[in-house]
Amino acid sequence: MGKVIFSISYDIVPEKREEYLALTQAMKNHFRTENGREYSVFEVKGKKNSFTEIFIFKNIDEYNQLEDNDDLVGQLETLISGKMKYSTLIEPD
Repeated sequence: MGKVIFSISYDIVPEKREEYLALTQAMKNHFRTENGREYSVFEVKGKKNSFTEIFIFKNIDEYNQLEDNDDLVGQLETLISGKMKYSTLIEPD
């Protein structure tokens, strides 16, 4: 099976932007360095404080092994305004 792209999109509380940006650095360190995951965070062009996290996995098995860091996720949830939107894309063989 091909690659898998997993994304999470959300808006953050504007007053907590600096706290969010610091947290994303810790998340990048955790997912890239500690877990070896391909992980990035992007801000939507023209929509300040609207972000998307992107994970790219080599295959579905690697995707299925994704584990959240409860401490980081808990911190993130306090900075989000509204709901999160999840999307999983699977590259066909």
